[in-house]
Amino acid sequence: MKRNPLTLAIGAVLLLIFVLLLFCFQVRQGEVALVTTFGQATRQAGPGAHFKWPWPIQQVHKFDQRIQNLESKFEQVQTSDEFNLLVTVYVGWRISDAEQFFKRFGDSPAKAESSVVDLLRNTYSGILGRHPFSHFVSTDEQELKFGEIEQAWLDKLQADVRTNNFGLEVEFLGLKKLGLPESVTESVFDQMRKERQLQATKIQSEGERQASDIKSAADADAARTLADADAQATRIRAQGESEAAKTFETFKQEPELANFILRLGALEAFLKEKTTLVLDTQTSPLDLLKGVSPVTNSAARKP
Repeated sequence: MKRNPLTLAIGAVLLLIFVLLLFCFQVRQGEVALVTTFGQATRQAGPGAHFKWPWPIQQVHKFDQRIQNLESKFEQVQTSDEFNLLVTVYVGWRISDAEQFFKRFGDSPAKAESSVVDLLRNTYSGILGRHPFSHFVSTDEQELKFGEIEQAWLDKLQADVRTNNFGLEVEFLGLKKLGLPESVTESVFDQMRKERQLQATKIQSEGERQASDIKSAADADAARTLADADAQATRIRAQGESEAAKTFETFKQEPELANFILRLGALEAFLKEKTTLVLDTQTSPLDLLKGVSPVTNSAARKP
């Protein structure tokens, strides 16, 4: 029976592919492969193509080396001042030693994640229990210590992971959610209201102090202004009296003229506001309105 050359070629290619699959394996970027010989880890392989003996002599286990994220469920913890808090934490971890990881967890990242959560749960009281409630919930930003708490928690979890030889590394940790049990919510709100009231009182006192300082400064300025005005008025009055003294010397020479000018000034003061008066024309200085004043008659009788 004659065989078709094309069939033989295809068969050869398939046989080659089968042999390659038996003796070679490929590792992608972001992965690490652990090769075991009769169930014992013998070597690790990075990205690229690698040789292996076929099963059951050797077997390849691939692990994702990218960061894995996990989020814990709400856990209740008591602060140092005996307040209960509900806390949710997020953690980022990755495989750092595939051989050690395989010894502890086999091919199961889920088991590794469960072990990390257990370690995390054991650290709640030791980390959060050392801090008062105001380090988590406060109206004063200076009292909040999230950064310090998260860093201390991360250091503790990393140390525990290394001590337990998990073959992984914790990259980051953070507080995601904070909650309050219903039994303490009202007392927390009361405390926050008291803190707000204290802050409002402080602000009000500061405002009153500043208002008092401003008022005192304004009063001092007003006093200085009045004193300067009084001094200037005194100088003007003295100057006026000095000028008036010169006028009096002139009036002494013509007393009747002086009397006439003074009476004329008084009449002008009466009438400058459009005032209607009904008075006896014999009353000084209204006698000037009669047309002929005593001053005029006296002047006419003089030689």
